[in-house]
Amino acid sequence: MRQKKDAPLRSDAQRNRERILEVALEELTRSADAPLSVIAKKAGVGQGTFYRHFPTREALVLEIYRHEMQQVADTAAPLLESREPDRALREWMDRLARFAMAKAGLADAIRQATSAPGKPAKPGHAPVTEAAELLLRAAEEAGTIRPGITASDLFLAIGGLWTMDPRTDWQPRATRLLDLIMDALRVGAPGR
Repeated sequence: MRQKKDAPLRSDAQRNRERILEVALEELTRSADAPLSVIAKKAGVGQGTFYRHFPTREALVLEIYRHEMQQVADTAAPLLESREPDRALREWMDRLARFAMAKAGLADAIRQATSAPGKPAKPGHAPVTEAAELLLRAAEEAGTIRPGITASDLFLAIGGLWTMDPRTDWQPRATRLLDLIMDALRVGAPGR
């Protein structure tokens, strides 16, 4: 009996899927041409299990990209529940930096998966944009950042993240950049 496409995965199948994504992110960041058989072996799953989850290289690469983006987006609301809005925004920006480095490391694999005619398009950024807007509006309402900053403004300001080499010690530089951007967002805030 086949499982319906939208039916939830069994817990063991979900663990296998998550493990495949974790290993694939690591391997494809190292080399866009990493063999799928190596990814399956390192993930501890058989070829059949691997291809049941990801029938093509393109499906795997795009799911890694979508999954990592969704992980970043999903952290926004919990951060707002446990921190002041400006601290939640700043911490979320750290998670966005990690996503940027994963995306940079996967750039060749993403290009290969989406560049040829008839290949699928790269997933949109809507989840991350919505998360940024949620955090920006909360910080604005709290009076801790200047009014009127949009997600688009924020992404333009932090665009330098996408130029950093993920194979270097990028974290200290990203921290300085994001602290500078937070300082700039706070200038002119009504509550400051």
